[in-house]
This record gives sequence, structure tokens and C-alpha cells, in this order.
Amino acid sequence: MDTDARDTEGLKPNLRQRHVRMIALGGIIGASLFIGSGAVIHTVGPAAVLSYALGGLLVVLVMRMLGEMATASPALGSFMEYAREALGGWAGFTIGWLYWYFWVGVVAFEAVAGAKILEKWVPSVPQWVFSLVLMLLLTVTNLLSARSFGETEFWLASIKVTTIVVFMVLGLLFVLGFWPGAHLSAGNIAQDGFVANGAFSVIHGVVIVIFSYFGAEIVTIAAAESSEPEKAVQKATATTVWRVILFYVGSVALIVMIIPWREVPTETSPFAAAFGRFGIPAAETIVSAVVLTAALSVLNSGLYTASRMLFALRRHGWAPRWVADTNARGVPWKAILLSTSVGYVAVIMSYVSPDQIFYFIINSAGAVALFVYAIIAGSQLRMRRTLEAEAPERLKLRMWGYPWLSRLTLAGTLLVVVSMLFVEDARSQLYLSLISLAAILGIYQVIRRR
Repeated sequence: MDTDARDTEGLKPNLRQRHVRMIALGGIIGASLFIGSGAVIHTVGPAAVLSYALGGLLVVLVMRMLGEMATASPALGSFMEYAREALGGWAGFTIGWLYWYFWVGVVAFEAVAGAKILEKWVPSVPQWVFSLVLMLLLTVTNLLSARSFGETEFWLASIKVTTIVVFMVLGLLFVLGFWPGAHLSAGNIAQDGFVANGAFSVIHGVVIVIFSYFGAEIVTIAAAESSEPEKAVQKATATTVWRVILFYVGSVALIVMIIPWREVPTETSPFAAAFGRFGIPAAETIVSAVVLTAALSVLNSGLYTASRMLFALRRHGWAPRWVADTNARGVPWKAILLSTSVGYVAVIMSYVSPDQIFYFIINSAGAVALFVYAIIAGSQLRMRRTLEAEAPERLKLRMWGYPWLSRLTLAGTLLVVVSMLFVEDARSQLYLSLISLAAILGIYQVIRRR
């Protein structure tokens, strides 16, 4: 890896190890788990547990591959740099800009999602006001310093993690019949048969849930601004397995044991319904507050991640030079403002043109996660060969079963992409995302010729 790829060039290592650890823990938990899991359960049935497990397995393998590269060559821009070096400039440019585009869209989406919750509590205030206020607050947090971002994320992620852990403990007591008024209900997971909606529904479920895992890779970007990037990445990637099992597979399994799957709500949170069965008062309000913190956490991380990727892109002349400007606290403030300005435009479009412009912005980045995973897998296959030949001592964390498991991961990612063609709700996302991919590849060719 080139030396300049490891150079943070004006950024400061202000993130502490506890910040990075909580970013790793909380980065994988979004509002989609608290709300979207109900729709997945209705689509798949109790076998939604299997969909989450298969999607989680793919993410675990991708994170292991990314961890191998990140510990061997800690780099600002993380997988963008690995793609550039392993596969060529087209891959670095494409994955970098697609990733940036994805997160500025997510920032707007989460601001709107958070505003909907606040509007229920304070209906006299228009929803768009809440959206802009949330955007402004998290923009200020990111502009202050990397430590300010890290501290905010630490506490927001702590709420999400604590909620899941409490749910797991109470849920286990409930399904085993040890909770007051409860009886053994673990058998609900086999109601109507485990694969109640057929085998293909499991694949359908994987197509839906794979995007809820996206964000686990943020830790490899944040680690570049920590004092011990290699150590931070090693720990984060090593714990991905139990995080996936505990937070997603475990919690969804408990939900379908606590509530018969046909009764799981799709419009409100299944977690609120489960807490309600525990007899906890104001369960829906409590979970709504947790969902709000989850939305704010993703919004906060999205602004940070988009700005750092933009900062890294300009090193190779792929972004305007001025986005590299940092203030005295080592914050790339122009990159943050450019990223957040796109988010503000998207928020405005969510009210001015929700069915056209906002729909396009959100859905045209829908399959980006899979494109990113595929390029990470391709990069690792090429980079591992180079490292084994030239610097094997840098392979401090190795991908399991290389090269066969790496190839299987790449094939699995492409299989999910193809499966999107057969899922009605995902098909338009794939088509629009392919348009985004083609546009970025076209821009790269123009820049390259110039």
C-alpha cells in the first residue's frame, strides 16, 4: 500500500478506543432492525431467522476480508484505497463515489424517519422542521471535532446496544416461561412449519435484510483517526460474528418465539409489541425513543463516513481539492458541508417531490451495499496474492479458507444481486442503482481522458 494512503493529511487521531469499539458495536444496528424486521417476518415466516443468518454470514465473511486488508494496510478511505490498488483506478473511483452517494441519501432518509417520530410527540410542529433541525444538530456535532462525533456516537450506540441486550435477557426469560404470567412459547418458531412461506421466501428475505447490515464497515474508516488503527480494526472484525448472531439472529428468533409470526406488526416495531407482552408500560413510546436514537446514530455516522470518503477521494484528483481543507481541530469541514448540503436538498425533496426525486435518490443507491461488497471481495482476492508474495508478515489477520471462501463470498454477493431481479420490491432498486453505477463509470472515463 502506498505510504500516502496511510497518511491522514491534516486529520487528527482524536477517536479513542472506546469510541471505535462502540462504533463497531452500534454500526450494525440501524432503525431497520427495530422497525423493518416485522415486514421480513411476514414475508418469510419463522424462517426469517434463517434469512438474517444467511445475510449475516455474508457480512461476516466480507468484514473478515476487509479486516485482513485493513490490518495489513490501515488507510484513509479504507476499501476505496484497496480497490484502487488491487483492481485499478476505476474500482477505487466507483466504490468511493457510490459509497459517498449512498450515505448522503441515508442521511436524508434517517432525518425524515427521525422527524416522523418527533411529529407524533409534537404534532403542532411540521415534520420538515424536525428533519432540518436533526440534520443541523448532527452537522454541528461533526464539525466540532472527530472526538465530538465519536462521543455522540458512543452514547447513541450505547442506547441501541443496551436495548437489544435488555430485550434478549427479558425475551429469554419470557419464552422459557420464567417471566411472570408467561408460559413456554419457544414452539412459536415452528408455527405453520418453520419455512411457512416456501424456500424461495428465505432468499427473498436475504435480499431484504442484507441492506440492514450495511454500516458494519464504517469502523475501518473511523479507525484511521484512532491512535491504534490496526488494533481497532482487528478487534472490530473479530467480534462481527457474535454481534450478528446476538443482535440480529438472536433478537429475531426471540420475536417469533414471543409473538406468533402472523401477529407480528409490520407498521410499528415488533420490539415494542414484544415489550408490551412483557407487561412493560409505555413500551411503544420507549421503543420509539430508541428508534429515534438509532436514526440519529445512523445520521451521525453517515455524515462522518461520507465526509471522510470525500476527503480520501480528492487525493487522486477524484474530488475537488478544496474538500481537503481542515480546521485547527483536524476536521475536514468543507467535505462535511458538501456532504450535508446534498442531504439538505434530499430532505427538501422528501416533501416537495417524495414520489419522484426523493424516491430516485433513495432507491438509486439501494443496491450499492452489494456493489461495495463485491468490489471488497475482488480486492481481497488480488491484494492477498500480492501480500503473500511481497510482505507476508503484514498479514496479521487472515481470511478464513482463502481463496475458496473468498470466491464463495464474491459468488454469494453476486447471487443476491441477481436475486433482486426476482423480488418485485427490490427490482426497481437494482435498476436505479445500475443507472448510478453506469453514470459513475462514465464520469470516471471522462476524467481519465482529461
